[in-house]
Amino acid sequence: MKPETPIRNKEDFLVFATPFIGEQEVDEVVKTLKSGWLGSGPKVSEFESAFKNYKNADYAVALNSCTAALHLSMLVAGISPGDEVITTPLTFCATVNAILHAGGVPVLADIDCRTMNIDPVEIRNKITVRTKALVPVHFAGLPCDMTSIMEIATEYNLKVIEDCAHAIETEYQGKKVGTIGDFGCFSFYVTKNIVTGEGGMVLTRKAEDASRLKILGLHGMSKDAWNRFGDDGYRHYQVVECGFKYNMMDLQAAIGIHQLERVENCWARREEIWERYMLELSDLPIELPVIPGKDVKHGYHLFTVQIDQAKCGMHRDDFINAMSAHNIGVGVHYLSIPEHQFYKEKFGWKPEDYPNAVKVGRSTVSIPITAKLSDRDVDDVVAAVRAVLN
Repeated sequence: MKPETPIRNKEDFLVFATPFIGEQEVDEVVKTLKSGWLGSGPKVSEFESAFKNYKNADYAVALNSCTAALHLSMLVAGISPGDEVITTPLTFCATVNAILHAGGVPVLADIDCRTMNIDPVEIRNKITVRTKALVPVHFAGLPCDMTSIMEIATEYNLKVIEDCAHAIETEYQGKKVGTIGDFGCFSFYVTKNIVTGEGGMVLTRKAEDASRLKILGLHGMSKDAWNRFGDDGYRHYQVVECGFKYNMMDLQAAIGIHQLERVENCWARREEIWERYMLELSDLPIELPVIPGKDVKHGYHLFTVQIDQAKCGMHRDDFINAMSAHNIGVGVHYLSIPEHQFYKEKFGWKPEDYPNAVKVGRSTVSIPITAKLSDRDVDDVVAAVRAVLN
């Protein structure tokens, strides 16, 4: 049922995750267009270097998506057909699809209901002689229990590929996530904390892994276009592997360079919004996110609320429809993986085998928390949530 008086006018609909694009990005893109170099070139190299320095990483390789980053990390980690890779059932489908693209067999380990991150106890329960890697997902920007996960990886000689799509700014016990495991994969999709439209990045500690990531990311060629046609003249190349077309363009990197420059300012703004939500929604019959510990830095990528019908008298989807009627956009992160038709049919996964992920996936709603939100926008979100639940 539509409210008699929506919180916002329809023409002023608050989009769930509008990117914060400044004039610097616009100018850099125009400059890149005028340069004539649109594909992978000097801007990509500049972005890679800046991101590597920001994360205190050894090597960074820019790609066209986090999905590509995950896929290539699997291949470079040595995942072969039949190898099992353990990950969470509460994630975007790309995490599981990347395992499949590499020929691996995804194995799901249930989550902790409060953190929404993979439970290390459940990881141990799923390890077999075929297990070759772990893919922890730092959900919503909250880091996983990496101490326990790395202990398991060391004990069983497993590779760790961190899915950091939500966790650009996130830190764990003084370490930046994405630098703790063997590989760290990041997303610069349009809804993320740094955007390039589409885009991704892999961090790794080994020069040989970074080199192979670059080769696999561009058809398996030994030299990218900048090194073939750059200022130093044409250079011959060899195709040394059967690679993929996963490279990032300079047009994308031109946006990312300036997005990265103000990443901490945007993080601080989202922290302000987060704290307002925690304070002003605390008396409602909903479950708010877990408060991050003192030894971590939360990325504040998503602000999720749990709509339990038994507690608040409303189904999650009714809440979503009611927020939309107030012209406030929301998201769902995520319906659990074993509830999707493809995976149920392919693997025979049963939702009841992952009760925590299913419970969260059926009750979760993400409300807006981008740095672009004004104080008035935040006021409207709070007012809408309160109006819907009251």
